[in-house]
Amino acid sequence: MKRICICGGGSLGHVIAGYLAAKENVQADILTRRPDEWSHELTTYTPDGKETVSTIGTISNDAAIVGNADIILLCLPGYAIRSELQKIAPHIKQGTFVGSVFSSTGFFFEAMELLPDSIALWGFQRVPFIARTQCYGKSANILGYKPSYNIAVERCPAQEKEKFRATIETLFDAPVHLLNSYYEASFTNSNPILHPSRLYSLFGNWDESIYYPRQYLFYEEWDERASELLIAMDRELFAVLAKLPVAPDYLTPILPYYESSDAQSLTAKIRSIQGFKGIRTPMTEHPNGWQPDLTSRYFQEDFMHGLRYIYDTAHKMGVETPTIDRIYKWGEALAQKGRK
Repeated sequence: MKRICICGGGSLGHVIAGYLAAKENVQADILTRRPDEWSHELTTYTPDGKETVSTIGTISNDAAIVGNADIILLCLPGYAIRSELQKIAPHIKQGTFVGSVFSSTGFFFEAMELLPDSIALWGFQRVPFIARTQCYGKSANILGYKPSYNIAVERCPAQEKEKFRATIETLFDAPVHLLNSYYEASFTNSNPILHPSRLYSLFGNWDESIYYPRQYLFYEEWDERASELLIAMDRELFAVLAKLPVAPDYLTPILPYYESSDAQSLTAKIRSIQGFKGIRTPMTEHPNGWQPDLTSRYFQEDFMHGLRYIYDTAHKMGVETPTIDRIYKWGEALAQKGRK
């Protein structure tokens, strides 16, 4: 019997627990702050209308339940990772693999600091499912699958990494590729530089006395200044990656990724993307107008649990990143205000 403990009761926690619990010889346990709201029968619905009812094992808010797990999977936002690791650390048994459903919000950096070197770490480069909770603790929808998965595994011998890769491949029913290092799972040129570049172009000169006439569209009103900043941050990120043990082609630079050649064409491309339509800038309305929402995940997650690790690594490696430095320090100060 393989025992897997899912930490977190969000959409991905629901879907992954239900998906894994439906397998033979697998027990899925849930560590959640709201155990009384969970049923031991969890229903998941697939995009093709298939319904699966799975039996969940232990459901608790007591971190001691991870002591029974062979695999631990954190399904949590970046801001919750550190506190969760601190909570479960005393209970993790030797031989357990501790991982994260999404690695670019700092999981490996936090886990390497907080957990003993003897504990193996792993993480997905991208989330395995597109998920939505239907009824909390009782049902959820799988809205989409990935055709394959990339994972990083650290702190164990090569043969153990391969065995674990094969285990994840069996559990998630798709090909799994083993990344060269945790940096490949941790560093991306999506949200951690995409959102900050736009926020800085909008609010770089903002102070609490400034109000805006409306809530801006984040992507449809994207401007060339944001594109220039994004291109510069991307270039600096790749200068950092050049110093790290990563495959040179694991990440596509911003301009070719968006089929663009300069700031002007990148701006036109981002404005035209259908999936970005209607997304509004995180702002709050006041009697005098609108101001940036410093409590939003664009500030709290993408600066404090995304760009932060690129910034820290650049300084550790001695790589000059003037644009990243300027935007990170600006965003960090605002994010700290948002926490007060």
